[in-house]
Amino acid sequence: MSNKRGRSGASRGGKGGKGGAAAKGGKGGSRRTGAPNRGPRRGDGQRGTTPIRATDEPRGGANLGGDQVEGRHAVRELLMAGTRRTREVILAGDLDPAPILDDIIDLADEAKVTIRELSRAKFESMTRTDGSQGVLAMAQPIRPVPFDELLQADRDGTPPFLLLLDGITDPHNLGAILRTAECAGVTGIVLPKHRAAHVTPTVAKTAAGAIEHLRMAVVGGLPTAMKTLSARGIWTVGLDAGGDRSLFDLTVAQEPIALVLGAEGPGISRLVRERCDTVVSIPMSGVLDSLNVSNAAAVVCYEVNRRRGQS
Repeated sequence: MSNKRGRSGASRGGKGGKGGAAAKGGKGGSRRTGAPNRGPRRGDGQRGTTPIRATDEPRGGANLGGDQVEGRHAVRELLMAGTRRTREVILAGDLDPAPILDDIIDLADEAKVTIRELSRAKFESMTRTDGSQGVLAMAQPIRPVPFDELLQADRDGTPPFLLLLDGITDPHNLGAILRTAECAGVTGIVLPKHRAAHVTPTVAKTAAGAIEHLRMAVVGGLPTAMKTLSARGIWTVGLDAGGDRSLFDLTVAQEPIALVLGAEGPGISRLVRERCDTVVSIPMSGVLDSLNVSNAAAVVCYEVNRRRGQS
């Protein structure tokens, strides 16, 4: 077993189990000292309008979750972004060497984050997802941004490009939607306070780091929020199989826009649909008549992205 990354229950001493000077960093663990030998990291942990969350104490409102992050890509992005404090990184003690693990160790060391190694059995008892890949982190919870903040143009003048998620409770779907949204240039996510998934460990893992860069607001009800959007000149476009027109005939993609997606099965609720300025559908050419909501989100987000790129 000498080819494994470390020993069960041991503190990290360096890459590949190399010893080195260590200082106590937390319960049952320690952390390497000294500057890591790696390339430059992202400046100040910001991308676009990503807010830096500097303190652990809330200033009002509820947390979105996200305090336990699992999976190698999600944990690395948490550390690289630097938008919220990481309290501890925990590794299973039987991991084979991998470059992404070296990145995680170096980033944690650079940020003075405690690293602990646990036996596989003890590590698995802490996980809350099906595939943690031997890595998890405990972090400051994600704080939602004020809803009004999402209604403003980005610093570079990009008009709002929002996603309103109506009753989406499946964490895998939510995580996949958030990953697509970040990649497609969505400027903000609006989630209802009740009857909707927020940022669970499964959401964080499926999103693969997107939660560190997306601004997310929580509202009491989407219909009221949509009235505010209309008053501020932001088009609300629902996505539904029985839409009034094809997505590809949408004429307001380059305007300030909020796309409204509903849960699988029921779709967008009646009152939310009534508040939409228009409802579009994705043309289907096969036998099946609908897509998974996360796949539908990818199609509609990238169609808006494509239209905006033509302006």
